[in-house]
Amino acid sequence: MTPISAVIITFNEEKNLERCLQSIQSVADDVVVVDSFSTDRTKEIAIKYNARFIQHVFEGHIEQKNWAITQAKFPHVLSLDADEAIDETLKQSILEAKEDWGADGYSMNRLNYWCGQSIRHGGWYPDRKFRLWDSRKGSWGGINPHDEYKVQAGCSEKHLKGDILHFSYYTINQHLKQVNYFTDILAQQYFEKGRKASWFKILINPLIKFIGSYFFQKGFLDGFAGFAVCMISAHATFLKYAKLRMLQKQSK
Repeated sequence: MTPISAVIITFNEEKNLERCLQSIQSVADDVVVVDSFSTDRTKEIAIKYNARFIQHVFEGHIEQKNWAITQAKFPHVLSLDADEAIDETLKQSILEAKEDWGADGYSMNRLNYWCGQSIRHGGWYPDRKFRLWDSRKGSWGGINPHDEYKVQAGCSEKHLKGDILHFSYYTINQHLKQVNYFTDILAQQYFEKGRKASWFKILINPLIKFIGSYFFQKGFLDGFAGFAVCMISAHATFLKYAKLRMLQKQSK
């Protein structure tokens, strides 16, 4: 059987961490929680579930996750966020993968929850994620805060049955606060890479985002929650380009 390390990064995750750790008890042979100096009960909860608790200064989502991998006991890693958990079907799939490791990495679907409701349309599902892999054959990349794991060319991948359950937002205010925070980071990343925010992108891209997610990706099937998610996604698109535009003006 292939042993795996579960790696989780945290900051003030007392509301979520216990659910996450409970879900991986039967699949993880090693659990490491890399924390950005939380001020709540995160450390207490991690220790309760026999996780190795390590504090490290947060330098960015990608940087933190790559550093966290270096703390894993085993090269085969299951990466989760603290507000995620694995369902019973995925749990069984991971156990089967451990018995017969047949790929360099495994992807899985993620089911997102918004204010207590699962969202299955509007581009929020299946939200495929690559979260179980041989860490010697890849690393985290992307553009902060939207990280993604990238494997080396020629690596093999399989898809596992079951879902990661993502308890993303408990209130609209929490969602809006996160959007504001993430668009600050994303606009700065875009600016540093030399991307531009035209009036067209500021005016039209939010509209395209809403029409695409609400109508073409059938966000309307999730009722009011679906409408709210699509509206906030469009708002995030506006903020991203509006903030980038302001950075462009300030640099002149």
